Amino acid sequence: MFLFLSKLIPLFFYPLGLIAILLIIATALLWSKPRLATIPIALALVVLLASSNGWVSEWLVRSLEYQYLPPASLPTADAIVVLGGATKPPIPPRPWVDVSEEGDRVFHAANLYKAGKAPKIILSGGRVDWEGDNVFPESQDMATLLESMGVPATVLIQEPNSRNTRENAVNVKQIMQAQNIKTVLLVTSALHMPRSLWIFRKLGIEATPAPTDFLVTNETHAEMQSSLPAITLNLLPEAERLRSTTRALKEYVGIGVYWLRGWL
Repeated sequence: MFLFLSKLIPLFFYPLGLIAILLIIATALLWSKPRLATIPIALALVVLLASSNGWVSEWLVRSLEYQYLPPASLPTADAIVVLGGATKPPIPPRPWVDVSEEGDRVFHAANLYKAGKAPKIILSGGRVDWEGDNVFPESQDMATLLESMGVPATVLIQEPNSRNTRENAVNVKQIMQAQNIKTVLLVTSALHMPRSLWIFRKLGIEATPAPTDFLVTNETHAEMQSSLPAITLNLLPEAERLRSTTRALKEYVGIGVYWLRGWL
């Protein structure tokens, strides 16, 4: 039940859900108090413009992604841990495993392994029941991709049961204890790294951050203010920026909820 509520309730606080609530309120007010209806309509417009604004989106994403920047050289470890959320299962008409925006996690893990940073890779990720594709755990999808990139199946350890970041960490710790693994390189999206790393370290896992999938680069801010057309376009609503803002807010909400539960 906690998993379901943790997915459902925040939807009403993210920009799109909040806008929908405000418009529903405005619609109800139009029948009895039309003048008051302008207030939620105006608020909905403000939320839309702010959350799909390039400057707001970039600032929110950067505030998370730049907490753990990749060092010039990562240390070696006993294993690489890759968190799920990067693939889509091979359900028809998909001919094979699909890679989502976060798929860089799998590629980064392969590069780290081939660079000799760790002799094993732990793939952590299942799927929730209501998604309808939980027959194919994400750990299996990631293993398929890694094997296609030349990583031996013998070095891959699948953890197919976790459904959120907390379960990732708990289940990975059990694998580490069973296989006498002391240190890990933690691979996940840069946006997701702060919450993930704090959870792992809270459980006493010696994890070194190895972030990937950066949405904001060093050139992003410069490009945004490079010319008047660029500045103008970044002030206007854009769907991808709305998505980035929502992803960042999702992480902040997750941090708050996990902190309240004592998981951070």
